[in-house]
Amino acid sequence: MPWLSLYQVKIVNNTQQRTTPARLTEPAATKLPRFILIGVGLVYILAGLFFRDPWKSDDVIGIATMFSLLNESGTSVWLLPHIGATPYIHEGPLNSWIGALSITFFGPVFSPWLAPLDAAITAARLPNLVWFLMLTLCFWHGLFRLAQTPAAQPLALPFGGQPSPMAYGRMIADAGLLLLVATVGIIWRMHETSMVPLGLALAALLFYGLSVLPQRPKIAALTMGLALGGSFLNQSFTTFAPLFLATLAVFIILPYYRQRLWVLGLGIALCLLISAAWLIPAWKNDPYWLRAWLFWQQKQFTLPTTANLHATGRDLLWFLWPTWPLALIALWQWRSWLRAPHIAIAALLGAGGLLLIIFSRNAFEPEYMLLALPSAALAAFALPTLRRGAINALDWFAVMCYSLTAATVWLGWVAQQTGWPPKIAKSIQRQTEGYQLEIFWSALLIALLGTLFWMALVRWRLTQHPPALWRGTVLSAAGLITTWLLLVTLWMPTLNYARSYRTVSAELSLALQRYQGSEDCVYAQLNPGQRASFYVFNQLEFSPKRQCSLWLQQTSPKLSLEEQNANLPNNAELLWQGRRGGDRNEMFRLLRIRAR
Repeated sequence: MPWLSLYQVKIVNNTQQRTTPARLTEPAATKLPRFILIGVGLVYILAGLFFRDPWKSDDVIGIATMFSLLNESGTSVWLLPHIGATPYIHEGPLNSWIGALSITFFGPVFSPWLAPLDAAITAARLPNLVWFLMLTLCFWHGLFRLAQTPAAQPLALPFGGQPSPMAYGRMIADAGLLLLVATVGIIWRMHETSMVPLGLALAALLFYGLSVLPQRPKIAALTMGLALGGSFLNQSFTTFAPLFLATLAVFIILPYYRQRLWVLGLGIALCLLISAAWLIPAWKNDPYWLRAWLFWQQKQFTLPTTANLHATGRDLLWFLWPTWPLALIALWQWRSWLRAPHIAIAALLGAGGLLLIIFSRNAFEPEYMLLALPSAALAAFALPTLRRGAINALDWFAVMCYSLTAATVWLGWVAQQTGWPPKIAKSIQRQTEGYQLEIFWSALLIALLGTLFWMALVRWRLTQHPPALWRGTVLSAAGLITTWLLLVTLWMPTLNYARSYRTVSAELSLALQRYQGSEDCVYAQLNPGQRASFYVFNQLEFSPKRQCSLWLQQTSPKLSLEEQNANLPNNAELLWQGRRGGDRNEMFRLLRIRAR
């Protein structure tokens, strides 16, 4: 290949003297049709992104911070995330900036067809399309480069017949992208208007920069700086720290990268410039917000405990499925190539993500996201090391698992609509008390088409016995997407009813119009998701002052009246109460506190 460098020659001398664990024939690297890859991506990101309300918590918080930039006055709101007039110190401003710009430019485009609020929400979700495109392109091209390095190549067959480096690289990149799409834990998060989709796209940009450094060092420096600086402005230290440490480790461990420290220096300089462009004016404008932000960031890190590690390990089993078993296999099979770039870069990025999870106080899905990319990359390199029987077992597991999940979604929908089976129908009815059943025929048609496509794909696998190594990854990705498509078509009205605050927010807004005077404030202790929901749907804001004449109490319908009133002043008068449909754990009460 014309771009072979001294770095790659060293890799050849140091690693390919040993027998590579990859075994592959040319038919196994058959090119995956591009329309399949593009179709999978389009269905993945478009299904469930639009035509629904923002849901608690991170989804609606992201939109609330965007709305706040446009509705509130003052430089502080633009520099520092807010929910209405209340500071929100849990993240950086980058996602809010981009979302607010999208609403400004594209909100009027949707206004002729949608209500003003729905047009703004739709416009706020458009950047998710960009983040998904950025994620897939950067990840695919990064894997494509790494798979073409000499250390990653499969064993040369005695009489030839192994795939060319380009065909092998394309097969690995295709399989890795499909495995990423098939990762169970990220599919819902990629459809949020939160900082998470942007954070994952920036992690993919860093992966691309590290992968192309031997061939394009200037591009690598630029992408590394943008990725690290953008991560700091997006999710602050919680994702910046592990990505930065992983980048440093790559330049320390890989020999060729140590000879190109100027690339690291340029990347860090650009990162510092981007970070300072926000931190300096933020400090001048509102040092109190920044101190609270720094304190909150510090409190997110703690020493690990056995209980936290157990819970994290349990959650990661489903979140990273089906890539984590393959990633472990890759680390074992390629254990003699741990300093080769195709293994080392992904492994070090994964190690950085694990450190974040281990030392986080309350690690969950936003922190787990950093493991999705390296796990999928390693899983792709595990495929050419597996025996045919193991690959076939993965195929059949995908067929059985996702056929069962699709059938379960259909069974639940039939039970909801017809009352059969009765036990399932009663369980669904308890969760959606008050919901009026309705069939949306266009959504039902899409669900039927998706199911027929899955059945056709299974039939293809049963009858054709394709030799291509990507066949199992296609089944895993298509199976997960089919299940997701069924959920967001058959169940979207029900999910909206159960998870959206639109109705209860409208009821509270009417109650406040009736009972709130011009000088009355409303005291409430709400979590950020609840506060954001009331702000997004009706621009309701609440005060932290207990001296207010109106109180909004969050309680539970499971509590008795005496228990609900236990911590209230004796002179409290109930004005209104309401809750989301079917929510048996959360209820809101509006009370007037009479002056003594």
